[in-house]
Amino acid sequence: MKTLLSQKYSRIIQGKKKLEQVLKIKITNRGKELTINGKPEDEFVAEKVIDAINFGFKISDALTIKTQGNYFETLNIKNYSKSSNLERVRSRLIGKNGRCINTLRNLSNCFIDLNENKIGIIGPPEFIQITNQSIIQILQGTKQSHAYAFLEKHQPKPIQDLGLKEEENNL
Repeated sequence: MKTLLSQKYSRIIQGKKKLEQVLKIKITNRGKELTINGKPEDEFVAEKVIDAINFGFKISDALTIKTQGNYFETLNIKNYSKSSNLERVRSRLIGKNGRCINTLRNLSNCFIDLNENKIGIIGPPEFIQITNQSIIQILQGTKQSHAYAFLEKHQPKPIQDLGLKEEENNL
């Protein structure tokens, strides 16, 4: 049994049935306090999913952590930017009409979201590292086109499935 504090508990309560069904846990709430009951490994994954929802991701995007084996990782802009004007740094990452962040999402096969001075990334483990590096390049002042080229050049090779991994039947 784990207890979490949730800032966006209303979104979690609205999607409670779907979360309980997919994550195989029981969620109870008392105000902003959420209690998760289930197997320890299911509780661990549920905690990551709820962290992603609290960050600002949609429930369907956050559930890919369980269904597709994705990871959730956050970056703090202040740790990587030398500039004291964080608004300018965030705007470089977003781009004109959201073009830069959408291009990063498409090239990296990851869900990327910006929340104040933090960047959240949900994606396959093999894509998380190169996505982090390309975002850090943009935060440090590299041209966006160079970060896109870095992503294209360092795309991981597809993993060949040898039939060893068991598939789960979801929904």
